Amino acid sequence: MVIRDVAWPEGTPCWIDLAVADVEQAIEFYADLFGWEAEVGDPETGGYAMCTVDGHAVAGIGRKASRDQPALWTSYLAADDVDKIAGRIADAGGRVLTEPFDVADHGRMAIAADPLGATFGVWQAGRQVGTELANVPSALVWNEQVSGDLEGAKHFYATVFGYTYDDVEVGPYAMVKVGDRVVGGLGVLGPEAPAGAPSHWRAYFAVAETDAAVARIAELGGRVLYPPTDTPYGRLASAADDQGAMFFVIQGG
Repeated sequence: MVIRDVAWPEGTPCWIDLAVADVEQAIEFYADLFGWEAEVGDPETGGYAMCTVDGHAVAGIGRKASRDQPALWTSYLAADDVDKIAGRIADAGGRVLTEPFDVADHGRMAIAADPLGATFGVWQAGRQVGTELANVPSALVWNEQVSGDLEGAKHFYATVFGYTYDDVEVGPYAMVKVGDRVVGGLGVLGPEAPAGAPSHWRAYFAVAETDAAVARIAELGGRVLYPPTDTPYGRLASAADDQGAMFFVIQGG
C-alpha cells in the first residue's frame, strides 16, 4: 500500500482520469466494480468527479471534449515545472496538445502526445498531489506506454523525464526507473490490443480476484478484451467499460 500526501517525484505516473460522454454512468460503473465514492465538482470544473477509496483520491472522471473523441483513460506524469516539461516535449519531437494551464489551486497541467502518438498528461502538484492511494485493490497499481517502437519511446521519455531503464526479456519490455525506483513500463503492442490499435498509455487497477472482476465487468455492460491470464506479475485481464474505455485489472502475484 502507498498513501501519498506530497508531490510525486518528476516522471512518476501520478494520476489517472477518464473522459466519457456520460459521467454519471461512469461513476455508477466504477462504484459498483471498485467501490469508489465520487464527489462531482461544481460547474466551474465541468462537473469533474473526484473518486476516492477510504477518503483517498484514486482517479478522476470527466466529460470528453467532443462527441468524436473516444472514451479513454489518461495517465499523468508528475512534473516539478510543467512549463519546462512542455518545452522538452516539443524539443524531443512530441506535441503539446493542451498548453500548460492552472487548475484553480489544485495544480497545473498539460496534455501531450509522444512522437509515437501516445497521449499522456503532465501534472504539477498544487493542493492536489494526484493519486493519494495506490497498490491496493480498487486503486492504480501500474502504468505503461505501448507502441511499435520501444527504442524510440525509451529515447523520448529519457530525454523529457530523465528515465533510466531495466530491460526484461519478456515482451520486449523496459521497466521505467526514476532514480533507483521502478515506476512504470514501456512495451510493444501485444495480442491483447485490438487490431490497428495506436500507441497509448494504459492503466492497471489492482483487484482481489481477477476472474471475479472480469465477470462483474461483463454483468455491468463492459467487454472482456483479453481474458484472465497468469503472468509472473499476477493474474491480469483487459476490458472495456460500458462506454468503451479500456483498462486492465490485475490480481497480485
